[in-house]
Amino acid sequence: MSCWETVQAYAFRSLGYGERLLPRGDITLCEQITLIGSGLIWNVYFGLFALFLGFFLAVALAVAKSSPRAVIRKPAEWFIFVFRGSPLFIQFFLAYFALVNLPEEITTASRVIDISWLTDPFARAWLGALIVLFLNTSAYSGEIFYGALRSVPKGDLEAADAYGMTGWRRFRRIVFPTTMRLAWPAYTNEAIFLFHATTLVYFSGFPAFRQQGDALYYAQYFADRTFNPFVPYPIVAVYFVIVTLIVITVFGMINRRLNRHLPAARRQRVRYRPNLIR
Repeated sequence: MSCWETVQAYAFRSLGYGERLLPRGDITLCEQITLIGSGLIWNVYFGLFALFLGFFLAVALAVAKSSPRAVIRKPAEWFIFVFRGSPLFIQFFLAYFALVNLPEEITTASRVIDISWLTDPFARAWLGALIVLFLNTSAYSGEIFYGALRSVPKGDLEAADAYGMTGWRRFRRIVFPTTMRLAWPAYTNEAIFLFHATTLVYFSGFPAFRQQGDALYYAQYFADRTFNPFVPYPIVAVYFVIVTLIVITVFGMINRRLNRHLPAARRQRVRYRPNLIR
């Protein structure tokens, strides 16, 4: 099988299209690159959806944490504390244990109602692991946005009051844009970490559907088949370096858009600062 035929057969295997049997016998470099790249589709899926959904929850958490009312502030503080204070790896296992034990049927006085179609997806990686990543990044991003929200210059707020802006209008026109401008460099690093954290899904216990796993799933398969981990794992690393460059580029464009009104010397640049311990 030529390399092009390999790409045609395995490029979308992680989504259930193409050849179903994994390569056996003499495994080529092209097969490893193609299948690991196919599995990366799931890592991108986890990262994109968790980041998109987590952004809105993070903003809500930041606003709630800055509220003077304890009934609103305390739940946000505890949510952020719990998800920032516990390891993501442990969160995966606890979530899997909780979601896999969801009831599959409801017994009433007259009949038994099957709800497995509703609860079973939560015990699968495509939904259960996504929920964990969504909650985790919401907590970290919420703390980032909260710090930026507290750092909004008082002069901006006083100017808004002078123009008669109050409530939602002041938040939409002044507070929120300034918060995003201040938080965006740190939020970029959170986005990068989130994509890296998607590799933990493979170890989380959430099963992949019909062996349609992520990049690390295929890397582990090739390492076991070839007894040589020094080929598949560097391929995974290269793929994630590419993803990181794409994230930096996209977030850098958004950052320039947020700071377009500032002089060039005052604009904050997006820099990648890896978290060595989390």
